[in-house]
Amino acid sequence: MIAVHPLILALDTASSCSSVSLSRGGVEDGELLAEFRLNSRVTHSRRLLSGVEWILKENQLSFGDLDAFAVGLGPGSFTGLRIAMATVKGLAAASEKPLLGVSTLDALAFHCSGDRPLCVLLDARKKEVYRRWYSSDAAGRYHPDGDIGALSPEDLLAEVRQPVLMAGDGLLTYGEYLTQELGEKLRCAPLSLHYPSAAAIAFLCCEEFRRGNSLDTASAAPLYVRASDAELNLRNKEEQASHTK
Repeated sequence: MIAVHPLILALDTASSCSSVSLSRGGVEDGELLAEFRLNSRVTHSRRLLSGVEWILKENQLSFGDLDAFAVGLGPGSFTGLRIAMATVKGLAAASEKPLLGVSTLDALAFHCSGDRPLCVLLDARKKEVYRRWYSSDAAGRYHPDGDIGALSPEDLLAEVRQPVLMAGDGLLTYGEYLTQELGEKLRCAPLSLHYPSAAAIAFLCCEEFRRGNSLDTASAAPLYVRASDAELNLRNKEEQASHTK
């Protein structure tokens, strides 16, 4: 029997701010029971499981009490995404519970509201940002309005054709530049909304759970968007090898 108000443990390590949450319910009826967030330079793997253990202990729960596990799929830090995915896949497989996932950008948009188009940005390094556009409904809630991409701040400017709201840690790196170029056309979300929240991921994933959608625990993978340095180096070596034949 599928739980109407599933108890979901969610993880996100797409950015420097790692997050673990325990919640019940979804977008309209969700209740946050606990959330652990830490923004530091300490490796995610050193704090993630301790956060999970603390949340379960404080709520007097075990893994068997949960209905599902959720994870922020990215994009974001390649290492961070792999850590969260490996952790949640192991927990879901060991507990024989469903594995759910949504884009980290969608989770950032979840906490924003307004009537302007929303652009969520995450710092992609290499002078690029990961971005996705969102449009709002009558209630001011944002919904995806396009694909996720990686592009330069200059190319992002070319996409802005009207007053816009922006959120995400990409603003911590490029906010000054974007403000200078866009002026009054740009409104920035509060600093508190620039980092992903595991709670938002859980509420969005609850809707997937209710639809009967889940990820395959064996094949689930992060949403990288662009190739990693290791993949690019491998491609270059293969190309060089083919040219020498």
